[in-house]
Amino acid sequence: MGRLREIARKRRVPLVDLMVRAMSKTGRKATLLAVCPNSEAVTRAALVAARDQNAPMLYAATLNQVDLDGGYTGWTQRDMVKMVADFSVEHDFEGDAAVCSDHCGPYCKDVHSIGGWPLEPAMWGVGASCVAAMQAGYDLLHIDPTIDKTLDEGEQLEIETVVDRTLRLIGQVERFRRAGGYPAIAYEVGTEEVHGGLADMSVFRKFLDGLKSGLARMGLAEVWPVFVVGKVGTDLHTTEFDPEVARELVAVAAEYGSFIKGHYTDNCTNLEDYPAAGMGGANVGPEFTMAEYEALMELVDEERSLVESGRLVGAGCSEVEYGISPEGIPVTGRECESDFKAVLTAAVVESGRWKKWLQPDEKGKEFAELSPDRREWLTQTGCRYIWTDSNVVEARKTLYDNLAGERFDGEKHVIDAIAAVITRYIEKFNLAG
Repeated sequence: MGRLREIARKRRVPLVDLMVRAMSKTGRKATLLAVCPNSEAVTRAALVAARDQNAPMLYAATLNQVDLDGGYTGWTQRDMVKMVADFSVEHDFEGDAAVCSDHCGPYCKDVHSIGGWPLEPAMWGVGASCVAAMQAGYDLLHIDPTIDKTLDEGEQLEIETVVDRTLRLIGQVERFRRAGGYPAIAYEVGTEEVHGGLADMSVFRKFLDGLKSGLARMGLAEVWPVFVVGKVGTDLHTTEFDPEVARELVAVAAEYGSFIKGHYTDNCTNLEDYPAAGMGGANVGPEFTMAEYEALMELVDEERSLVESGRLVGAGCSEVEYGISPEGIPVTGRECESDFKAVLTAAVVESGRWKKWLQPDEKGKEFAELSPDRREWLTQTGCRYIWTDSNVVEARKTLYDNLAGERFDGEKHVIDAIAAVITRYIEKFNLAG
């Protein structure tokens, strides 16, 4: 158990609240990093980086990744909490790691949209997921009921409706938490998306005022979100943080006792401006998938060089003699090239997930009809959904095993590569040490 978690339990306050408020009182400007745990390798790498930099770590798991149905990782909320605890021991991480949710709201989970769920079942499904996360030991829930697929095209949710649905989900969690005697949990509210209605300052204040009065009416006045998500310049297609807008949002949120958190921080070009602007936290996800993919492709290249040099048998499996044992007996085995990239690409195509990233002029095209660059990008982006596919798992094992014969630790190579990218955020956010 980390030092802050122990203090949080004694004081009966949420760990993330204690993290960010203690950090702000030191006078040192820093921004908490929340890593999207979209694979086992990323989850491990985050702890390796945090351990090496003596930094805290947050995870921000979406319902598509981790949920009661296992998500695309195959992990439930209880699995996620246990995994972080187990990996902390494995990697000698003795600091504080907080498990958090990301975008808990109707239609934030793909199955709601794909299945055309009505609003009420979607709301109840999200509520059940939030309660399960709280019971599993999550440290923070991001409540984000800002999407409504039942609305007509172009129609926006009224901010009062966003407030009401936020209160409903928080109230549901708090009823179960208090009845079961579970520890206090932190909350994050709002969204960076325009459809959330928090794009201008007047609506931003209206949202927070409505939330404050609503929680008081419900007898939950002491429950207040530590984070409010702010639209600070970064989104799916932009990578520059806007410090001026951020400072304005930070100042307003501070009046209410909250901190601003940024999303879509991946590949941001001016990370050092986050702590300088007073940002409380930032989420990063797809960039770490890119790092994992690139590291694996380096291993694929290494494997190919072994094949071409005759040290590995490709094009099917064959009997291979590794040498002579101390007893003078020939040591043989069967080796074959993993074909990892081909297997990975096939799994991405089969999943259909690549279609959600198609540009307007690509709609309706088959994967093979796209340009090589676009196929590469879609594979790189979509691989996070299929890391647990049985064929991909087996090909990855073969890849690692083939390189292990050359005394090369493929798994460590991948984890270290991801950890290096995570370390950049830790350093830029002033979290090291």
